[in-house]
Amino acid sequence: MAQTVTPEGPRPSHMYKVVLLGSMSVGKSSLAYRYVKNDFRELLPTVGCSFFTQILELDEATVKFEIWDTAGQEKYQSVCHLYYRDAHAALLVYDIANKQTFSRAKLWLEELEKKFLPDEIVIALVGNKTDLAAEREVTTEEGEDFARTKGLLFMETSAKSNHQVNDVFMAVVQELLRREKEKAPRPSPPGRSTVDLGASGTRTRCCRS
Repeated sequence: MAQTVTPEGPRPSHMYKVVLLGSMSVGKSSLAYRYVKNDFRELLPTVGCSFFTQILELDEATVKFEIWDTAGQEKYQSVCHLYYRDAHAALLVYDIANKQTFSRAKLWLEELEKKFLPDEIVIALVGNKTDLAAEREVTTEEGEDFARTKGLLFMETSAKSNHQVNDVFMAVVQELLRREKEKAPRPSPPGRSTVDLGASGTRTRCCRS
C-alpha cells in the first residue's frame, strides 16, 4: 500500500502515462479495473481505448498514473500507436493459459522498440490469469527468461484473485522514479564552489611565502 507522509519540504509530483498492450481477452481491462477500483469484473472487449487514473501518495513523491487500456482486436492494431505515443511505461499482458497471447506480446514489444529508445520507456511483461494455473500453457520460466533477455520487468498476476496486481504497478512506478533520480542534476555539496577552473582557463598554483 502507498503511504502518505508529511515531508519537511515540497514533495515532487510526477505524471506518468502507462499503456496496457496485448491480445483480446488477456485481461487488460480487468487488471486496470482491479488496480484502480480494487474490484473484479468480467469486462466486455475494449473498443478503441479506455482510460483510468490513479494517484499514489508515496514517501518520496506524489504520482499520478494515466492508464490507457488499448483494444486487443486485430482491427484496432493500426491505430494503437496513437494511444501509446508519449507513454512512459507499458504493460505487455498475456494469458498464461494461452500460448498464442505470449507470442503476440513479443510482437507488441517489437512495435514498442520501433517507437522508443530503450531508456525512454519502462516495459513490464505481465503473465495474467494465474487463477488458471491448471490450464497453464506458458511456464513462469518462459516469461522470466524472455523478460531477462530483453531487460523487462516481469510478474505474473491475476485480476480475478488480486494476485500481485498492485505489485506490478508499484514495480513500474519504482523503476520510473529510479530513472527520475538518475536524470536529476546532483546538487553541489554545501560550501563548495561549482566553478570548473579547468574549463574557465584559470590555473591554480601553489602559494609561496
